[in-house]
Amino acid sequence: MTGAAQATSAVDTLPGADFFGYESLLSASEQRKLGELRDFLAAEIAPFAGDWWNKAEFPAHILPKLAALELSTPAQRGYSHLFAGLVIAEMTRVDTSIATFFLVHHDLFVESLYRFGSGDQRNRYLDDASKLRTTGAFALTEPGHGSDVAGGMETRARRISSRTGEADDAGDGWVLNGAKRWIGNGTFCDYMLVWARDEADGAVRGFIVDASLPGVSRSRIENKIALRTVQNADIVFDNVRVAEADRFAGISSFEDTNELLRGSRIMVAWQAVGQQLAAFDVARQYAVERHQFGRPLARFQLIQQQLVSMLGNAVASMGMMARIAQLQLQEQGAGMAQVALAKSYTSARMRETVAMGRSILGGNGIVTDYRMAKIFADAEAIYTYEGSYEINTLIVGRAVTGVSAIT
Repeated sequence: MTGAAQATSAVDTLPGADFFGYESLLSASEQRKLGELRDFLAAEIAPFAGDWWNKAEFPAHILPKLAALELSTPAQRGYSHLFAGLVIAEMTRVDTSIATFFLVHHDLFVESLYRFGSGDQRNRYLDDASKLRTTGAFALTEPGHGSDVAGGMETRARRISSRTGEADDAGDGWVLNGAKRWIGNGTFCDYMLVWARDEADGAVRGFIVDASLPGVSRSRIENKIALRTVQNADIVFDNVRVAEADRFAGISSFEDTNELLRGSRIMVAWQAVGQQLAAFDVARQYAVERHQFGRPLARFQLIQQQLVSMLGNAVASMGMMARIAQLQLQEQGAGMAQVALAKSYTSARMRETVAMGRSILGGNGIVTDYRMAKIFADAEAIYTYEGSYEINTLIVGRAVTGVSAIT
């Protein structure tokens, strides 16, 4: 049962994975727009996603069509937070890698321009980035620092000016030295938002770095078992000169970084929802169409029990995320501890769900001819990034006990 074979099926008449109808909470125009996205994903992504994943190739040719949907940073365009989350969930439901590209570029790089960019920076970068004429990356994680990057960041920024005699023809600016790792879109992006510690005062600062600048070197991380279509990179900065005009003036500490990470963590939790929707879709169809012992797998009680458990996990996760979307509307927004609970809970339920789905497919669940193997593998990346399950759990633990177990 390949992806192409799943285009039409008897299960299309059965209740969907959104069993409680959260999508009905969207406005009529948002529902139509989500339908547009589904049509695009079905025509342009679903038939080819497995091949891209197997070959570890990114389909750059689809970017103009993706841009034409005009879904960059939906909340900035007046859409609801629930709609923005369901966009990521639907993309993930079809291909986690494309959803991850979208999230990194729009919810981190483009959103950074909206939130922290100066008027000049928005004028220079925002339109091209929003329309995917240029692509961006978010360079925070380092080879030796993931969860502890806030305190352990080693990439350094040194101020240079005409007063010190170090300024060049481009004028006053900064010199960056250091390394970043696991940078999504890092091998091909035009620009990256680079986080570095100011040598003068130890403050964390952000810079828009042209990836073609002298001293920037990039190499693809090979041999991944998840998100193979995503082009994660190791990036080294060797005396890279960045103009003062490309320092994010709105960023003065790591707390500003946390504002962005809170938003992207919400979107990764929505990815965990989408991954469960995908697992349920594939497992349910397989159970209905696959025959063993002279009858469909769906006739076996244990198979039904697993499908219902998968559905329950998905619905519970959607409910939690729908509430997060409501909290985002409030003045104080969703707190970091609430977001951390959402990410840890949905990713844990996702891991259970995809494992049950893989089990239902038996041996066919470990080959990428059947979508479940890819879904199962990609779930491991979602479980880890934007705060591992353990770190997010401890953030919540600190909030409910008043005692930190992290530091």
